[in-house]
Amino acid sequence: MSMRAAIVVGATGLTGSALVEQLCENDEYISVTVIARRKLTFTHPKLEVKIRDFDRIEENDIGFAHELYCCLGTTIKKAGSRDMFEKVDFEYPLAIASLAKKRGIPHFLVITAMGANESSPFYYNRVKGKLERDLEELGLQRLSIIRPSLLVGIRDEFRLGEKAGEKLLKLAQPILIGPLKRSRAIEATQVAKAMIIIALYGKQQPVTIYPSDELASLEYPEVPEEDVSREILFNWDKLNEGEKVNRDVVINRDKYKLEETVIDKEVHFRHRDQDNEFRD
Repeated sequence: MSMRAAIVVGATGLTGSALVEQLCENDEYISVTVIARRKLTFTHPKLEVKIRDFDRIEENDIGFAHELYCCLGTTIKKAGSRDMFEKVDFEYPLAIASLAKKRGIPHFLVITAMGANESSPFYYNRVKGKLERDLEELGLQRLSIIRPSLLVGIRDEFRLGEKAGEKLLKLAQPILIGPLKRSRAIEATQVAKAMIIIALYGKQQPVTIYPSDELASLEYPEVPEEDVSREILFNWDKLNEGEKVNRDVVINRDKYKLEETVIDKEVHFRHRDQDNEFRD
């Protein structure tokens, strides 16, 4: 079992909250630190939550970890403006990645979007594409870019557009085959699981992009059970001479003299007198 530490930002969202729970239940991790703007409802002995203002986050706010998972993301409607949207989806992840590099964190995993492209005609995808570009230019030791399709799951908030899209994609699932398979909706819990699998078993290279269809197919590798036969366990002849136990010493009671002490029920105590003599 490893003794890994993880940091998660964006832990109150759909994927981030699932990721935190899975990390805490994973035996590979002994420490999970969340940097958030508000408290979490989820608690766990492994979990530490640091409440921070992302506009004022500093290097000391980020301790060492083996992985930093960035699940920050919002919508223009929730952010209130394009400027605020870019702050959450572009400026914050880039600033946190820069601090992670300074702290020596070897692996940065970030969620962007399936259509991320800085030249995209769609504003949302352009912002995600700019983030990917600047993260790559940052020169991180290892960068994993997670590009999910439409995320499905139970949210704390209702998003009408995403709910409508989710229903349409579910209806279209049977015909989304071949190249279109990557457009299928994906469960947020599966994305969270895929991120942990990538952290533990993913490609060891500077930059890797994981499309949605690959995320959907990732599973933990099977660990073969060690088959130790009873013959090997109990066959004394197969043990090395140095490993053998001297059975004669262990079980030969005749080599030991057992003495029994019988105590008389009537016990008399002798007392010293003033002349240091014993008397009954």
